[in-house]
Amino acid sequence: MSFATFLSNLPPAQRAVLLGLDTDDPQHAAFPAKRVVHAGLLGSPVPKQNEQTVWLKAMEETADRRRDYAIYVHIPFCQTRCLYCGFYQHATRQEVEDDYVQQLVAEIKRDTAFPQLKTATISSIFIGGGTPTSLTPTNVSSVLNALRDNLNLAADCEITLEGRIHDVVPEKIAAWLAGGVNRISLGVQSFDTQIRRYVGRIDDRETVLARLKNLLAHDVTVIVDLIYGLPGQDMAKWLEDVATLEESGVHGMDLYQLNIFPGGNLEKAVQKGTVPPCADIAGQADMYGAAREYLLGRGYERLSLCHWRKDKREGSRYNSMAKSGAVVYPFGCGAGGNVSGLSFMLERHLDPYMEAMQRGQKPFMMMAHQVEPHLQHLSNQIIDNLERGYLHFGELLRQEPRLQEVRQVLAHWEENGLMTHTGSDYTLTPIGEFWYINMTQSLLECSQAIVEDTIENLSPVQEGNTSGDPLDEVIAELMPQADSAARQAMVKKIPTPVRMMLKRSSKDSLKKMLAGLPPSMLERMMSKAMG
Repeated sequence: MSFATFLSNLPPAQRAVLLGLDTDDPQHAAFPAKRVVHAGLLGSPVPKQNEQTVWLKAMEETADRRRDYAIYVHIPFCQTRCLYCGFYQHATRQEVEDDYVQQLVAEIKRDTAFPQLKTATISSIFIGGGTPTSLTPTNVSSVLNALRDNLNLAADCEITLEGRIHDVVPEKIAAWLAGGVNRISLGVQSFDTQIRRYVGRIDDRETVLARLKNLLAHDVTVIVDLIYGLPGQDMAKWLEDVATLEESGVHGMDLYQLNIFPGGNLEKAVQKGTVPPCADIAGQADMYGAAREYLLGRGYERLSLCHWRKDKREGSRYNSMAKSGAVVYPFGCGAGGNVSGLSFMLERHLDPYMEAMQRGQKPFMMMAHQVEPHLQHLSNQIIDNLERGYLHFGELLRQEPRLQEVRQVLAHWEENGLMTHTGSDYTLTPIGEFWYINMTQSLLECSQAIVEDTIENLSPVQEGNTSGDPLDEVIAELMPQADSAARQAMVKKIPTPVRMMLKRSSKDSLKKMLAGLPPSMLERMMSKAMG
């Protein structure tokens, strides 16, 4: 089947997911909804019984000095659970934190003894969560010292610590800086005290600004996240947040669209009326556009479609590396990474993480082969390009002439006001920038189908929609006793990042992965879903 024939025969619902809607109002309705949080492709799963062997083989290889290398460390603790968060796992408890840090340091020391990490030069370290700043000064120092003492760090290595403004106190700041942290990313989300209260943030506006001012007095790059679309946040309050952050003097900012996870606490709170409604997709599009115009008018430089800087000291190196195909070594419960053509996520719950560590194993929750290297390279380029607001299509064609067929997709988006093109290069319009994650995922899926000659198997699925969903179909085959509601309840128990990866896998890959699970595990998953 030709790609043109495939597009012409797509059912309307799947066509809308893949290409978008034909509308006179693309700013608000270019696509039915956002498809994914992070765009990407996933290859075939590694059988559970082979994970440790495959991992050890990869780590015995020496590093390819032509590649870029980064470290991701995950701290899975939060003092409170924010209403919008789909990743919260563990409340902070001191004895649990102490035990975890001990195992985390052991994991770092064990893995850095392998040839792979002994020969890699690390350009960036990102310590994320959870809330890494919740660690005590003693514990955060233990982690930072283990990283510095056991890794080959580039002289200008960017070391980012992620956290919340509530932890920005003198004794913690001193530990962070003494440990080599040179970049701090804080999730403020909003300065408005009432909005912060709605979503479970602790400090009021005055406290946030005072602690931010104190941190900025130190020699460290400071980045702040804001979210648009929060409960009770209208356009005026959103622009006040952006203006307040701009006036604070931070070196960079991330402006993120609110994601409401299906079945999550925020969705339930809105349905019950315990918090005000959130902005719909059209309102979020307007908020993005207003903030974009405001920042460009004040001389901000856009490093990606979410990230802005006013000060050249902010490089956002880890984010750029991770989205352009760098090798990322993961450490800690809930960390994700890739090496030697493998992608993986470590156990997200403490008990299985700690048990695997005590057995001397890397605590994998799942592992998959990446798509073949040529396609992975193309995928990395597409993600990196569109993240920055353009597509060097001519360069892609030089590497893979068969991608000429996706011009039909690009032409459709240009006609709908999402892109413009000059020669062989395409640039996202301001409207296209808001919808770029949909466009990226669709372009990746089309490119994969063309390169792998699997066009007839391309079945774009919108998150939350089971129609034509390979994951739902496979579960139905494995568990014929489960109705649609039970299957969806089961799927919601799967961690969001994993669920989104699974939904982008082929039906054959999913069959192999799920069929390989012990029947008792499948039964437990279903019983949790039904409970």
